[in-house]
Amino acid sequence: HAVQVVIEVRRARAGDVRAIRELVRPLAGNTLTPKDAVSYYEALQQFRVAEDSDLPGRIIGCGALHVMWEELAEVRTLAVHPDFARRGLGGRLLEALIEDARDLGLCRIFCLTFEVDFFLRHGFSPIKGQAVDPDVYAELIRSYDEGVAEFLDLERVKPNTLGNTRMLREL
Repeated sequence: HAVQVVIEVRRARAGDVRAIRELVRPLAGNTLTPKDAVSYYEALQQFRVAEDSDLPGRIIGCGALHVMWEELAEVRTLAVHPDFARRGLGGRLLEALIEDARDLGLCRIFCLTFEVDFFLRHGFSPIKGQAVDPDVYAELIRSYDEGVAEFLDLERVKPNTLGNTRMLREL
């Protein structure tokens, strides 16, 4: 008989950052935007993690919800260890982030992804052009955040995002 493993999805703690970076490192530059260590600590409250129930402290999945504007957030750094892929863990992490968005009073979630089918299954739709009004765009362009620059489709971040699909989910 196969034993059903229960994997807990929880809020990230400072001690998880090293493990999150190890998990994300093989994906950085290809499907995820590379980040410095300090960026993970600064964004710690945005992260949810999944911990291996057999090896406490081993992070096997992560994802972050970055609030961008009054009603808008972006899903960032959604990753699952290859050994645990195709088991629904990415979906559980994404649903936890969507619940966080609801708790924060947000009603639109954006992502920039190569994993179009995955996000389609979770209620996201591809979008063309901007997901915000021109006046909000004008405010967001003041951000120093590289992810916001990608969201706004600014020329300076184009090399990182070639081929990515811009997707949005309304809550």
